[in-house]
Amino acid sequence: MSTSYPTPVYSHAGRGDFRDVYEPAEDSFLLIDALEKDAERLQLLPCLCLEVGSGSGVVSAFLASVVGPSALYLCTDVNPAAAQCTAKTASCNKVSLQPVITSLVGSTGIEAAWAGGERGREVTDRFLPVVAQLLSSRGLFYLITIAENDPEDIIRLLGKCGLRGESCLSTRAGNERLSVLRFHRS
Repeated sequence: MSTSYPTPVYSHAGRGDFRDVYEPAEDSFLLIDALEKDAERLQLLPCLCLEVGSGSGVVSAFLASVVGPSALYLCTDVNPAAAQCTAKTASCNKVSLQPVITSLVGSTGIEAAWAGGERGREVTDRFLPVVAQLLSSRGLFYLITIAENDPEDIIRLLGKCGLRGESCLSTRAGNERLSVLRFHRS
């Protein structure tokens, strides 16, 4: 029997001091669904979890509820308000998350949440080359993509770096086809 985990509290995201923070949407919830689907597998693995572009912190808060307090959760975002929102989400959900303000793009506001560039991969393409170096031998890397991102190309690219990838969950959200790619060492 699989355990069900509650969706983290995030009612503060996108409002008040956090109005310039990306609110959880279909992509966030699809990733949460993929993590819940892999919960048993995840409970055996992490000692360090890294989220790039944490926004509200809802995904890391969910992951922390699955994996537990023994892991370190680094939640990076370019937006200082997102780092503060992630801290608030952690507090509301009684989990320990470590927000870090860092940049893979030139913008620091909410517009960075949509700074996709060509094929929507400007930020992703800057991060992908280091994934294989960062991932432990038993680690997992999850990536949300839309069809425009060319998920098959991403799987091929990381395959050349020794990572095996697959689409583990997908859905349609409006006119976008969202997929969660999951990677591990070959």
